[in-house]
Amino acid sequence: MLLSLFNNFIGPDTVSIRALLAFFISLVICLLCGTKFINFMKVKQGKGQPIREDGPQSHLLTKKGTPTMGGLMILASAILSTLFFANLGNQFIWISIVVLLVYGFVGFIDDYVKVTKQTSNAMTARMKLLLQFSTALIAVIVISQGSPENVRYNLNFPYFRNLALNLFWFYIPFAMIVITGTSNAVNLSDGLDGLSTGLLIVSFSAFLIIAAICGLPDTSLNITSIPQSAEITVLCASIIGACLGFLWFNASPAKIFMGDTGSLALGALLGTIAVMLKSEVLLAIIGGVFVIEAISVMMQVFWYKRTKKRIFLMAPIHHHFEQKGWSEVAVVTRFWIVAIILAILGILSLFTPTLF
Repeated sequence: MLLSLFNNFIGPDTVSIRALLAFFISLVICLLCGTKFINFMKVKQGKGQPIREDGPQSHLLTKKGTPTMGGLMILASAILSTLFFANLGNQFIWISIVVLLVYGFVGFIDDYVKVTKQTSNAMTARMKLLLQFSTALIAVIVISQGSPENVRYNLNFPYFRNLALNLFWFYIPFAMIVITGTSNAVNLSDGLDGLSTGLLIVSFSAFLIIAAICGLPDTSLNITSIPQSAEITVLCASIIGACLGFLWFNASPAKIFMGDTGSLALGALLGTIAVMLKSEVLLAIIGGVFVIEAISVMMQVFWYKRTKKRIFLMAPIHHHFEQKGWSEVAVVTRFWIVAIILAILGILSLFTPTLF
């Protein structure tokens, strides 16, 4: 079975070659343009991204003056590479680009205000959520109309091939929450040099494999077959290449931060791809670190409002481990390891015998 799947993926009628080219082109664009882009941003931003005063005190010294909006590097190279190598007749590709552009615009405005006003508080939460949910609504409607009618509103469960919950019209608000929630979860994870970038590389790599399998006309694996979803592998490859190129400059000590421009857009795209592939629950496994980061913030806020005490030394949870004495590099590396383990567990759910 595995040999047959491998042969299908590398065959002449698949998107594998275009995905490989998309990966390398986006990687090369980022690497070649990175230094000039960073120097440009340093000149334009002056003092760089303002550092949270309520965050780790060491960050006020080590990260001061570092420019932000590095997400522009990722988005530009990934979108350009996708436009070159993806099938532009595929509606999944176009709705993905729209999600990247709109969420990227929201993040850009937020970053711009932070830099120009030198404040960590930019757009209001209400304004952000309005733009995010509005875009997610359009994306979910388009995706639903392009999905097979028999699975259009289904919620699938990993390890349970024959278990699917039909949410009917409730699926639309659910999917909107998945997209917007993932966007903000990734944004919360963007607090240490290279952390969110590495986590995104792992998550998109897992979904590249899932998209390739979903695109097969028929499969005995624990996954729903979605016509034309294999084209998403080209998009995922573009993102992975761009993130890898960006990581060259974002690794500790970071020369530039991703900013909301990148984290909001890439998180939204990750959620959108999960909705396209009917893998929303699987996203919670593969992107488990993002889930933990978001939950840590919600727990901290809820408990502090009730008791004026904190559960964690600092939230998101990556700062908690910093406060416990872990070095920044140690936190990032260990979070990457956890993400890789979770991604493997998620992918294995497609190949293990069904439990139901």
